[in-house]
Amino acid sequence: MTLQRLSMHRLLAIITALVAWAAMPTAHAQKAGDNVVSAGWFHIQTHGTSPPLTTSVVDVPINYPLGLPSTFTAPGSGLSTSNADTLGLTFSHFVTDHIAVTAVGGIPPEFKLYGHGELIPPGPAGALGRQSLGDPSLNPIITRARQWSPAAMVQYHFLEPGTRFRPFLGVGVSYNFFTDIRVNPAFAESVNNNLGAVLAAGAGIPGPTSVHADASSSWAPVFNVGGTYNFNEHWGVTAAVTYIPLKSTSTMTIKASDGTTLSTSKTKLEPNPIIFFLAATYKF
Repeated sequence: MTLQRLSMHRLLAIITALVAWAAMPTAHAQKAGDNVVSAGWFHIQTHGTSPPLTTSVVDVPINYPLGLPSTFTAPGSGLSTSNADTLGLTFSHFVTDHIAVTAVGGIPPEFKLYGHGELIPPGPAGALGRQSLGDPSLNPIITRARQWSPAAMVQYHFLEPGTRFRPFLGVGVSYNFFTDIRVNPAFAESVNNNLGAVLAAGAGIPGPTSVHADASSSWAPVFNVGGTYNFNEHWGVTAAVTYIPLKSTSTMTIKASDGTTLSTSKTKLEPNPIIFFLAATYKF
């Protein structure tokens, strides 16, 4: 037998031994009736840019000679979200040796929203007022949006109770909503100067305008895969990847000084986050 083949055989033997050792009964893993809490790091990675924003403006007589429709879409415009990191917490109760019901929470992560393109009204109105969304000096246009995504899952844990390492698959549902949404003051000032003031004057309500942002709440499915390695009877470590096909409608509203809504711009955000979780676990 050559040295290369001998080394390969040794490597395979080591891998086989490690796998067998991890699967050896140790009375450490989870069984029916056990509770497991975990605390660790969530890394939320988002994807993609939204479709173009659709804007609806207040219906006033001056819109007609300006050729400004009540609703228009700005090609090339859009929004995207940042990634985020936060503390994650889970609690699992093993209904059987293999099936656990898991609640997921933690400190709500903070996201930033970035703009792309421009809001340009069609026709002659576009020469009077337009708003850049992608200007670096105005981004992120939303400096903070706190996302709440409490979730509940049913997880199936493979292998038998007592093995050190147990992979699992999970499926569940999450309720997602946003609070503490803050508009970048530089962006709000730019909107007032470039678009809000024109809309306010056309509506016969001259003066400063204000910008407000909101995001709709939604239910979404949760898909989860991971594994837990048990060091002893109580302590272990778990790693998991979770996917949430999240959808939310983002709305930007421009209001006149008297509170009249001058325009609303909406788009559908689909960040579809992939969430990486690494945590310490404690079984009791």
